[in-house]
Amino acid sequence: MAVRGGLRQRRAALEDQWTRVVPELAARRPEPGRRPAPHGGSGENSTAGKGEHSGGAPGDPGDAEPRPEVTDSWRRSLSTVDPGRDSAPVTDAGEVAPRWDGSPLRGPITELAPELRSIADDAGFIAAVTDASGTILWTCGGRVMRRRAERVNFMPGGRWDEPAMGTNALSLALRTGRPSSVFSAEHLVTALHGWACYCAPVRDAEGRTLGVLDLSTTWDRSHPLAMTTVRTLVSTLEARLRTEPGPAPAAGPPVRLSCLGRQSAVREGRVLRLPPRQWEILTLLALDDGGWSPERLRYAVYGERPVAASTFKAEVSHLRSTLGGGITKGTYALTVPVLCDAAEVLRALRESDTAAALARYRGPLLPRSEAPGITEWRARLEVAVRQAVLNSGDPEHALKYGELAPYDIEVHEHALRLLPSGDSRRGIPAGRLDAALRS
Repeated sequence: MAVRGGLRQRRAALEDQWTRVVPELAARRPEPGRRPAPHGGSGENSTAGKGEHSGGAPGDPGDAEPRPEVTDSWRRSLSTVDPGRDSAPVTDAGEVAPRWDGSPLRGPITELAPELRSIADDAGFIAAVTDASGTILWTCGGRVMRRRAERVNFMPGGRWDEPAMGTNALSLALRTGRPSSVFSAEHLVTALHGWACYCAPVRDAEGRTLGVLDLSTTWDRSHPLAMTTVRTLVSTLEARLRTEPGPAPAAGPPVRLSCLGRQSAVREGRVLRLPPRQWEILTLLALDDGGWSPERLRYAVYGERPVAASTFKAEVSHLRSTLGGGITKGTYALTVPVLCDAAEVLRALRESDTAAALARYRGPLLPRSEAPGITEWRARLEVAVRQAVLNSGDPEHALKYGELAPYDIEVHEHALRLLPSGDSRRGIPAGRLDAALRS
């Protein structure tokens, strides 16, 4: 309780400092084309030689003043970032799979994924890996933290460099080349004031920065050992980069995977005939391409059913053969490109493109499957699409979704509210609503 009280005290002090300093810095921003005036020795060089940007543990209640590197970053960021923005911008419309497939970090991260998932799940963190530009390529974490992360686009495709998202641990680590931690209101963007983040750059054998590894959590879970954990993980990654080539990047002709409402898998015009378990495995690998430990994937497919490990491994082996060797061993991940309609729906929703999501959403994910991993993804997709429809002001979205959900009273009522009284299309949701109320 004393530790949390100290964190709360420090958070309140930083909020007070943010409220005082950030508006003042914003007011002093130079006009376009003018050089900013020097500012009392807290310029960029004032942090030189200080080592990692932690200023002590970010949970230290005695460290209530914003650090010079933080205020320097605030000053730089205010020229491009609105502190009131609610989420990170998206790179390449969220289509980062090609970047991840070609990243030298993909192999080592895939091998380290079980350990990262264990750390994230046990400690209530979300782990993220970016490229050198600050674009997130891979994440993992528990359900609660994933949902928090999705709200601020702390997920693949999100841009977290300083010009895009202001002061945060990822942007500081990339800018300085040193480990960085940012606590609560040290973030420029207010939507991140509930977060604490720990980050370090990852370099190849020649010393080039390939990206960063970040562990983030809520402010009340902040702990100085998180930075030690990040450093240790980065050392492991860099050792593997020096000694192991890692899995080959995804290559070859793509598989077009349809698993919403109807099922088909086609590669180079050839239909792939897959039994139910292999459908489930391929779908799970396509929806979460960060790598699966055998134990985690086996549970996602079979749950508590007493299925022998040899049976599960045989299914993976047969699917690997069907894909021409396109699944890594040890930690399971795809090494062939898979274009999955469910993944495209999620990407469209992240971009707030409800029309595109509905065009691809043709029904529930693998509707006959009872695999725990599939049922979880099915529910996530259904809830996300339905909520997007209810949030939309376009009646066409409610009409289209109503075809798939004939007994969803709320959706039909939403369509009727949006359609003007003289619109002939009102008969469609009216008829559906009447049938739903009679059922």
